[in-house]
Amino acid sequence: MANPTIVASRLTKKYGEVTVVNALDLRLQAGEVFGLLGPNGAGKTTTILMLLGLIEPTSGSIEVLGLDPARNPLEVKSRVGYLPDAVGFYDSMTGRENLKFTARLNQLPKTEGDQRIVELLEEVGLTEAADRPTGTYSRGMLQRLGIADALIKRPAILILDEPTTSIDPEGVAEMLALIRNLAEDRQVTVLLSSHLLHQVQAVCDRVAIFVKGTVVAQGAPHELAAKNKGPEHVEVHTTADQAKVRAALTGKSFVQSVQPARVPNVYMIQVNRGSTNQLIASLVQAGLELSGVRRASDDLDEVYRGYFHREEAPVG
Repeated sequence: MANPTIVASRLTKKYGEVTVVNALDLRLQAGEVFGLLGPNGAGKTTTILMLLGLIEPTSGSIEVLGLDPARNPLEVKSRVGYLPDAVGFYDSMTGRENLKFTARLNQLPKTEGDQRIVELLEEVGLTEAADRPTGTYSRGMLQRLGIADALIKRPAILILDEPTTSIDPEGVAEMLALIRNLAEDRQVTVLLSSHLLHQVQAVCDRVAIFVKGTVVAQGAPHELAAKNKGPEHVEVHTTADQAKVRAALTGKSFVQSVQPARVPNVYMIQVNRGSTNQLIASLVQAGLELSGVRRASDDLDEVYRGYFHREEAPVG
């Protein structure tokens, strides 16, 4: 990968005996949307703080645009935009006024700053709301204003920490489209931290799956799905009760587990890969009436669940 924007090698952060990030390797290219995917506490935010130079790694190395964040934190911050999970603005000030304040902090000339603010407000879809106090903004509007705020200094890298949390579905779609456009139109490298699987799959070029501080898989979502060799998850709809379903599958070596779903008359059944047809035949032969059978696709959700629920998942 030529001219990577972020390079981390064996990056590790420990607090006493607790390893929060364990031997992380990353290489991000300009214009790439890269996802850090994992549950809360997996080490994603700690990784981001090390990339920004806000905390020092215990061991390993980082380069952000060729700079060591621990030694050059101010220069890194001047070239990297950051939208934290809890973005904050002055409620009594308008969106435009908040952006002007950020422009002054970044020492932009007034004319240049004002023009850039007009362009950014248009880009994030807040032109009509620009002169309203931000205290009246929805969570989605605040997040979009946060992206505009992070882009004031025209960064080469944009880091977003859980940018779609608590946003309505329409706002999520707008946010994801905006992220994709930033990468494609501006060639901004976007590092997206999230625990929301399908959103990451929809927008990211590559993904690193975090489990307990360790990256257990990394690559394009479709490549990770193709490598998934775990069990197939089959959703079965039948009026038969749980006892009859279990009796029909007792002794079947290809069946790994049978669990009732939250919806009545629906069961989630794990079988060995390639055994879905055998499962259906066994249920029909036992006299069960099936109203529907659906095999879960090999998507990022399946890959993630396979790693996260695996008992032998690495522990940092």
